Amino acid sequence: MLATRVIPCLDVDAGRVVKGVRFVEIRDAGDPVELAARYDAEGADELVFLDITASSDARDTMVHVVERVAEQVFIPFTVGGGIRSVDDVRAMLRAGADKVSLNTAAVAEPGLVRRASEEFGAQCIVVAIDARQRAAHAAPTSGMPPPAVSRRALPAWDVVTHGGRTPTGFDAVEWAQEVVALGAGEILLTSMDRDGTQAGYDLELLQAVGSAVPVPVIASGGVGTLEHMYEAVSAGGADAVLAASIFHFGTFRVREAKYYLAERGVTVRP
Repeated sequence: MLATRVIPCLDVDAGRVVKGVRFVEIRDAGDPVELAARYDAEGADELVFLDITASSDARDTMVHVVERVAEQVFIPFTVGGGIRSVDDVRAMLRAGADKVSLNTAAVAEPGLVRRASEEFGAQCIVVAIDARQRAAHAAPTSGMPPPAVSRRALPAWDVVTHGGRTPTGFDAVEWAQEVVALGAGEILLTSMDRDGTQAGYDLELLQAVGSAVPVPVIASGGVGTLEHMYEAVSAGGADAVLAASIFHFGTFRVREAKYYLAERGVTVRP
């Protein structure tokens, strides 16, 4: 059985780690280089660095910050935000990233996922999906018999881009299947409804996407307790759990999370 990974996330804006609620109400959380070094020392399995305003500001990822972070970590390191081309992917890998996360650019040009995967291998390509739940279709009131139940009559999720600012109309489950077919080796799945709320991961979303794709799914958005991490793995089927606030602000340490999971029978790396 593969070990469940515990992954701190550095959401970076203007060179600082920040954290908000549903991608707004942003507050400062520290220096990315210092936090990266701390999480490496604490036993994090991987690290994710997301330049959260690069796409919405139409600028490139801050390569110099990526280079400085890469110098401090000896664990797999994923970089995302503002990556729009195969050349951008190459630049991030050369700067020290082990994987590159595509989100807004993948929606705008799905072929980028295929080209990047062919060039560098699926193991390097993560597609980040920010999903917001939409209401189930209302039952008809005309007296006519209801239509046959389809998946779209059940709770579903829309893909949003540009740091949660832009709805796409894409169904999150179908989009996950498409990007995996194009060559994505992993899905970073964030619930926009739960992000920063510390109310727990969206287990229904995790189950829906995880059961639809054959690649690892990283749970993101909403963790507030160590029990939430356990729920994501045991009930949601997540292959990895990502967290920001609870680590940045000292609520829990990475080693505490791994110990908690191990005590409940989850396989984790020492």
